[in-house]
Amino acid sequence: MAETHYAPLSSAFPFVTSYQTGSSCLPEISRSTERALREGKLLELVYGIKETVATLSQIPVSIFVTGDSGNGMSSFINALREIGHDEDASAPTGVVRTTKTRTEYSSSHFPNVVLWDLPGLGATAQTVEDYVEEMKFSTCNLVIIIASEQFSSNHVKLSKIIQSMGKRFYIVWTKLDRDLSTSVLSQVRLLQNIQENIQENLQKEKVKYPPVFLLSSLDPLQYDFPKLRDTLHKDLSNIRCCEPLKTLYGTYEKIIGDKVAVWKQRIANESLKNSLGVRDDDDMGECLKVYRLIFGVDDESIQQVAQSMGTVVMEYKANMKSQNFHTLRREDWKLRLMTCAIVNAFFRLLRFLPCVCCCLRRLRHKRMLLLVAQDTKNILEKILRDSIVPPQI
Repeated sequence: MAETHYAPLSSAFPFVTSYQTGSSCLPEISRSTERALREGKLLELVYGIKETVATLSQIPVSIFVTGDSGNGMSSFINALREIGHDEDASAPTGVVRTTKTRTEYSSSHFPNVVLWDLPGLGATAQTVEDYVEEMKFSTCNLVIIIASEQFSSNHVKLSKIIQSMGKRFYIVWTKLDRDLSTSVLSQVRLLQNIQENIQENLQKEKVKYPPVFLLSSLDPLQYDFPKLRDTLHKDLSNIRCCEPLKTLYGTYEKIIGDKVAVWKQRIANESLKNSLGVRDDDDMGECLKVYRLIFGVDDESIQQVAQSMGTVVMEYKANMKSQNFHTLRREDWKLRLMTCAIVNAFFRLLRFLPCVCCCLRRLRHKRMLLLVAQDTKNILEKILRDSIVPPQI
């Protein structure tokens, strides 16, 4: 069976240092998920996580929209909000500098998000560093840098500063319609040239290449505008949920560790038949089913979780070594060694030495326990990940 390796939960959310929601926002409902995990009730835990994410989604997020004066920041904000320039709530636009102070806007398409239209760079002798301080970039969660005609030195300097602050940012090239109408190059070649120019300028200053979107504010349905919206929605979820869910996952790991410690003690000191409620404590397949049930990762529970998360059960079983004893033994060399034919034969020869047999039996059970516990962590990580960005079926 091919093994799917999940990256650590934190790596699922890039630029995590910019996500300033913090664990203090963790709703009280998360306590119910901890109780459900202790009791091996995975479906209840899923309901609790969904409720937690729904609560976290109400956290306000601040987005700064900036760029050189005349790049079309206000026009972009109106297009992102899907409103016309002549509507009362629209950001003022024009060929001259129209934004002189920070102005905030909201949109029903992005609930609990404040879009800040900033005065353009380069309008005064002010340095980029002073501009960043005056506009209070430290207070925002995400920055959208608007560019058109050229990717200027101001854009590069600003990108470098934002990166040094550990904040997520995009580069949005607007007025693509005008570029296409005036260029002699094909559309494919023109788009490639723009992207290469941005990348080269950033690389010179050792700035990591951010998400780049090429679009026209006059047509919010064309070019990279749909991709931008999709990316922004996903990043908003990450911004709100990353740190709280990382904290929650850390708590889950501790709960699983505590449960493993308790069961190791029971394996060492109690009758396995009585502890597990099985007829034959050498029947590894039957005992494995009990361990999976203890942690809430039995077949029925996994099926219920998959249905609740809107996906197929194999999405969750794909990384499970403990689907059955045959799979578990094949995927883990230590358990395979403990249960190989030679060891089993030796085990039978020494049946008149109960202490030796008991020792080997307990080693097998402890190994199975650890493997089921790891499967449980993998499943929990996927549940948390899919709660933020649902899987594509």
